[in-house]
This record gives sequence, structure tokens and C-alpha cells, in this order.
Amino acid sequence: MEQPQNAINYGSGTVQRYKGYDRIMGNISWLLIALVALDMKLMPADHASMFFLAALCVLLFFYNLNARYGVFSRRYSQFKTFVDLMVFLAFIVAVCWYTGRITSPFMSLIYLILMATSLTQGKRITYLMAGLAISSYVLLASEEFREVYAFLSHILELFPFMLIAHLGAMLAGETESARSEVERLSLTDEVTGLNNMRNFFLLSDIQEKLAKRHERPYAICMIDADGLKKINDQYGHFAGTELIRQVARTITSHIRSSDICARYGGDEFVIMFNENAKHDVAVAVERIVTAMATTPFPFENTTLSTTLSAGLAGYPEDGDDVRTVMANADEAMYVSKRSGKNRLTIFGSTMYHNSFGKHGMEP
Repeated sequence: MEQPQNAINYGSGTVQRYKGYDRIMGNISWLLIALVALDMKLMPADHASMFFLAALCVLLFFYNLNARYGVFSRRYSQFKTFVDLMVFLAFIVAVCWYTGRITSPFMSLIYLILMATSLTQGKRITYLMAGLAISSYVLLASEEFREVYAFLSHILELFPFMLIAHLGAMLAGETESARSEVERLSLTDEVTGLNNMRNFFLLSDIQEKLAKRHERPYAICMIDADGLKKINDQYGHFAGTELIRQVARTITSHIRSSDICARYGGDEFVIMFNENAKHDVAVAVERIVTAMATTPFPFENTTLSTTLSAGLAGYPEDGDDVRTVMANADEAMYVSKRSGKNRLTIFGSTMYHNSFGKHGMEP
């Protein structure tokens, strides 16, 4: 069968992250409107820019209502955050145009847009936004570029934009790497690299809903190593840890990439076989049990071996949800333990098991 890949559920974490960004973008919108409204309050009533500033505030107000509460609400993504930032940049540049251009009190808000971009969009978009910010500054300062001295002084003023964009992009890269590592550690078992139980239930919940919607079966297998305590006592806990890793390697080499495998705890593992009834995957579980019994593994200067006890149950005949099917598979596994170990027991009204000798399944 295919070599499985660890299924890590990053999707929900990403959505939650951009949901938080969306809330921040909304707050920035209201802040920009409030600042411009305050500036208008301080202006003379007959100021020439009053109408244009009011129109810009109204446009941003309706955009924010639509983005947060209208058609585009609850569509949390990197692209939506990027659109927000582009709108904010255009708003700030337009306000600066009517409030003094490069001498506008709102000019420094462009730095805020650059930092927000670096924290939410990654390096490439940050550099793109820096280019747009520089172009906006050149546009606003176009009348000042007629004299050579003024031209050179304004060129120097562009460096803060580039510096903030570059440093922000570097920090964003480090932050993203750290976030990805934290997410990986929170969803995987540190000893085996398999899913931990938190991620197993996240992934199995999705498969359970699909199975119920499309009336498809699934099977769950519980597996326990038979000789962990003996190996720990005789060779030490490092040997026991290597045993657990060997069990994980044996399991993953005999299941599909679409199946979900996790370390349940200690030396116990759980496998969810998607879109297959329990009798359809019994052969795969038998291969796992046989492979473990017939494949010794090295540890330091010795060779160790052990066997597995397995239990198998299926949906819908053995339970209406993942946890119930798991409990029945666990019960079947303990039948394997009590019946002599090194075997698979399939849950049912009359449980039966397949036992394995040194060279495979006994007649």
C-alpha cells in the first residue's frame, strides 16, 4: 500500500488566524475614518477639501460595512486581508493628497500599512506593497521634484519605506516558520511523528460526517504492543521508545495515505480506515501484526522483537460515531490480549480472532 503522509489539520488554524486579522482590519477602518473626521472637525467649514474628505470617509465606511457584515463577511483569507490593505493604502494616499500631500499628518500611516502587510501577507506581497507606497510618495511629492536638492532629499526619505518593508518581511518569515512549527508540534506525536489524538479527532470528525452524509463505511483498529514492559525492564526505557517507533513504522508502511493513524498513548495506536468496512481491511491489519512479529529491529548492540494485539470494529454496525466504534475496537483488542496476544480480533456478537505464529498466520 501507499506510504502515508502525516495528516495535519492546519486549515482550521489558518481560518482562525485570518478571522483575527479580519477583526483587526475592521478596527483599522474605523480608526482611519475617525482620524479623518477629527481632522475635518478642526478644519474651517468652508475648506476646499472638506467635500472630498467626507466622500472618502463615506466610501470607506460602506466598504467596511460590506467587508465585515455584508457580502464578503466571514470569508476569511489572505486575499481578503490583502484587498483590505490595498483599500487602506488608497484611502491614506487620497487623504494625504487633500491634506498637504507629503506634509500631511496622515503620511506616517503608510508605515502602518507596510507593517500590517508584512505580518499578514509574506515577503513578496510586502515588497509589492512597499513599491506601491514608494510610488504613492513620489506621486504626492511630484511638485517638489523640480529642484535637484529637493529631489535628492525626498529620495532619502524613501529609505524608511524600504527599510520597514524589508525588516517586516524578514520578521514575518521568522514568525511564520515559528507558527508552523508550533502548529506541527501541537498536532503530532513527538516520539513517532504520527498524529496525536487531538488531530486524530479533528480529522476523524470530518471523515465521520462524510461517511454519514454519503452512507459510507469506515473501520477503526486499535493496536497495542505486547512486550513494552518487558523490554523496558530488560533494556531500559530508550529501548521501549525505539519499540514504539518501530510499531509506528510498521503501521505506516501497511496503510494508505488516506487512512488516519495516531498514537493513542503509551504503546497503543489507532487507525481509521476510510470508506472500507472492517472485513475489507482485516487483511491489512493482519499484515501489520505479521510484519511486527517477523521483523526484529536493532537497538544498540542487540536485536529486539515483539508482537502486537489488535482489535477491529466498523461503522455503522458497531457504533454510530467514531468514539463508540473506537471503544468497541479497544474491547476487541483486549480480547486479543487475553487470548494469547499476537493476533487480531474483529468485534462482533461472537468475537473471533486470527492468531499468528513466528512465520505468519497459523492454520
